[in-house]
Amino acid sequence: MIKRALQTTLTKIARSYPVVTLTGPRQSGKTTLVRDTFSGHDYASLEDPDVRSFALEDPRGFLSQYRGPVILDEVQRAPDLFSYIQTIVDQSGSPGQFILTGSQNFLLLRSISQSLAGRSAILHLLPLSLAELLGRKAQPLSSIGRKLPRRKPPSHIDLMDTLFKGFYPRIHDKDLDPQRWFGSYYRTYVERDVREIVNVGDIESFNRFVRLCAGRNGQLLNLSSLGNDAGITHTTARRWISILEASFIVSLLRPYHRNFSKRLIKSPKLYFLDTGLLCYLLRIHSPESLQFHAMRGAIFESYVLSELTKNALNRGGEPDLYFWRDSTGHEVDIVIELGEGFTALEVKSGQTIAGDFFSGLRYWRELVGEPLAPAALVYGGDRSYEREGITVYRWSDL
Repeated sequence: MIKRALQTTLTKIARSYPVVTLTGPRQSGKTTLVRDTFSGHDYASLEDPDVRSFALEDPRGFLSQYRGPVILDEVQRAPDLFSYIQTIVDQSGSPGQFILTGSQNFLLLRSISQSLAGRSAILHLLPLSLAELLGRKAQPLSSIGRKLPRRKPPSHIDLMDTLFKGFYPRIHDKDLDPQRWFGSYYRTYVERDVREIVNVGDIESFNRFVRLCAGRNGQLLNLSSLGNDAGITHTTARRWISILEASFIVSLLRPYHRNFSKRLIKSPKLYFLDTGLLCYLLRIHSPESLQFHAMRGAIFESYVLSELTKNALNRGGEPDLYFWRDSTGHEVDIVIELGEGFTALEVKSGQTIAGDFFSGLRYWRELVGEPLAPAALVYGGDRSYEREGITVYRWSDL
């Protein structure tokens, strides 16, 4: 088993809350993590038809069979349990009494907000980070743009191969063919999870919509244009984007809100959270094809955003990540907000650094009035160093 960075946070949180809820996309490793972390707990999977039937028909009797702490897997499939869990934890108050997991964030969080508000800590587990694959710790977000990590570049990994495979644990544990696995994964997601969240009558239209979203990865979200191209209404496009976001398939990177006396872009940018799934949806069939693909840069941006997001979530926090762009075209790819401070981050997939890679960061520093404001560049090369007071990170250092 690949050690997960969230395990430390999960263990700590369970000492303070009677209920801990772990959400994340299907196959991100939630069940493996909680069973390894809480090996002394009883376990029940609501995916099992017999178990689910018992929980739905007699929730009080179902819960009464457990005399100690218990893991309830895919608990959103028996929503009536939440009210009974509330009663139990209000009576006992024992920390770590219930460990809940679910892959449908929308349904799960709605049930928690109705019955377990203030009683449950909520954590999110995305697929593997590169640091987890390499067996090391990710550097804190607060250090990005401020210091270089003292690491040797890993010799056994290749950027294009890494992006093409993506980060779902099963692909790496079993050394599976990514395209075949993602084909099955995506069909299961659409035919099962999506239909449970909302009534999608025309699956073909939804499939077309998702692939159109993949083609717009890294771009400003224009729901009217996206809806027109998919043959659906603006309202439907907005609802379907919400489904993809709640399912941890996509992330919407919001514009940075600080006013620098410039007219700012207000639409979010659309990114897929796993590069392997993104390559599958774009019909990229090999790492060699990705090397020369027109969307290589946008896919690399997805990788960087995803790594930063996992970094924050694995520490039990929320990712305060934004982008900045004004109406004249000046742009910073990612802004990491850290309390009262911030770090500007530029992302380039090229293996060779060009001088104009730093132009956006130079403009940003002038705009904020801080010539030495923390700034960083992540690129597709294999050497980390400092240039013009800007920290340059090779892609494997995140």
